[in-house]
Formats: sequence, structure tokens, C-alpha cells
Amino acid sequence: MKKLLAITAVLCALAGAATAQDSSSNQVLSTIAIGSCNRQEAPQVIWPNIANKNPELWVWLGDNIYGDSEDLNVLKTKYELQKNNPAYKKFTSEIPVIGIWDDHDYGVNDGGKEYPKKKESKELMFNFLDVPANHPARKREGAFQSYEYGVDGKRVKIILLDIRYFREELHRENGRYELNWDGKILGEKQWAWLEKELTDSNADMHIIGSGIQFIVQEHPYEKWGNFPKERQRMLDLVVKTQPKNVLFLSGDRHISEVASMYVPGYGKVFDFTSSGMTHSFESSTELNAFRISDLITQKSFGLMQIDWQGENTSVNCQMFSPEGSLIDEVTIKWDKR
Repeated sequence: MKKLLAITAVLCALAGAATAQDSSSNQVLSTIAIGSCNRQEAPQVIWPNIANKNPELWVWLGDNIYGDSEDLNVLKTKYELQKNNPAYKKFTSEIPVIGIWDDHDYGVNDGGKEYPKKKESKELMFNFLDVPANHPARKREGAFQSYEYGVDGKRVKIILLDIRYFREELHRENGRYELNWDGKILGEKQWAWLEKELTDSNADMHIIGSGIQFIVQEHPYEKWGNFPKERQRMLDLVVKTQPKNVLFLSGDRHISEVASMYVPGYGKVFDFTSSGMTHSFESSTELNAFRISDLITQKSFGLMQIDWQGENTSVNCQMFSPEGSLIDEVTIKWDKR
């Protein structure tokens, strides 16, 4: 279908669709594929097997390449290697792609606002993703974006947050990041944008991708929990704006899992982590008290199968091996709103 979804979204944006999101499409989504942590020089055997699941959309969740450089020619060359890979090129000719970065494609491991080439790196990422030249995200600071798909009763809003461009510093001690109690992740302009996206939304499901994990608290690596006030601010915003059916998406960890937590004043929210497309943390035994799936330590990609038919919306979160074999699955369901 040669990126029919993406083309439709651009046409709607050009027509001045009267919605808060950056672009929109009437295409109803029932299958969304997701993944992260992809080394561009590694064998790209995963793409035909993702395509075989017939997703209507692919969402990159960060570390889409491993750039790790302040040399823009190095970043550009690595993006071109990935984009011109025959398997990936065929995939993107058939299936629409959107996405956000994490640290390695941003340009520096575990980096934040101090990275000196962030503006230029953003343009390289957007070029890789074929974000239209007139897309609103091209014109603002940071790489955050939103997309809306579907029709009334089957409308999905996908919000992609930038947790790098504005993120304040973290300090590591004995292999664990110390909590930055007053530190910021999103920055005030992104917070204001996000509140508008949620307040003005009539979507039936809200998918929020942010690279790093949102719900988990235990492990010593990067996560929203390293910035307690920012994590609580997100929960407070969900309670304030009451968006329907919130599902966070994350990557980064080289493991896959599904987590769930109850938010007083709102209800359940979920976090689907899909990470490790070309390499994974096989020895991981990390804890997550909110985990409702198995801890998947092998290479994988994720699939979300949305059931619009039931009284309450539900999503079957599936984890597949690069060869396309099902590893684990969990069906999540929100309370009726």
C-alpha cells in the first residue's frame, strides 16, 4: 500500500484538519508493530517476519541506529546504511513508519540536553523517518510528535515524547543512577504541548511512546523513575485530563515485558516494552513489581492487536522472535470509561 497511511496523514494535515494532533488519518488500526535497539550493521533478518504479521503501522521506539557520535557525517552514514538495507527498504515501501529516538540514535549513550549536536541530529532522524518537510515537529525545539488514526469509536492517538533533547543530568554511583528529585525530562514547552494533546483529544486509545520505561521502579538503569517529580507529573496529568485507555510504549532495555499499575483517580495504565531487535540482555534477571508478562531476554519485536469489538477496548500485546515465533503474549483491558 506504499505508505498509504502516512500519505493520508500528510494530506489531512495540509487540509488543515481541525484537531490538536500534528497529523491524522481515517485509517482504523488493528495491528501495530513496535521495536527498538537495532544495530544497523547487524543482519536485518527481522523485517520480512514483521511484515508477515500484516501490521498497519511500524513504530520505532529508539536506538533505531547506534550512532554514538558528535560527527554528523558518522550519524548520517549510519542512518543511510539502515535506510538502504534491502530488507528494511522493502518493508518501508509497504508499511508506514513513525518513530522517536532514544540515546544511541540521539548521538550519545544515556545523553540529555548537553549533547551539542541535538538540533542537527533531530533533522537526520526526521529525514530517516521521512517526516514531511511541513510537519509541525520540524519547526519546534525537540523531536516530539503526535499522530491520530481511525474514526469515532476506533480512534487511536499516538504521542511520541522526546526524553533526550530537554532532559537534565543524571549521576551514576556504583552502577546505579541516583534519583534527580528536581530534574526535568520533557521541558516546559513539551509539557504544555502534551497537556493540550491529552485535553483536546477525542481518541478512544492513547499510546504514549517515550523510549525509556515509565512504570518500572526497581532496576538501576535509565527510566522515568530516576526523575520522581516528572514521573508523578505525568500521572497527575493523566488524572487531570482523563484520556481514554492509556498505554505507554518503551524500548531501551534490551528486554521485553508488559507492566501494569493502578493510578488513583484514573484507573489502570500499562507499559509495553519491546527492545532488542538485533541484540538483547540475555542474562537479565531484573525485577519489576508491576510486570504482568514473562521477562523476555531474547531478541524480539512487539505486536499490538487491538480488539475494538468488545464492551471494553483491549489489546493483545505479543512478543515475537526475529524469526516470527510467538514468545509471550498478554491481553490488557481498561475499565470502561
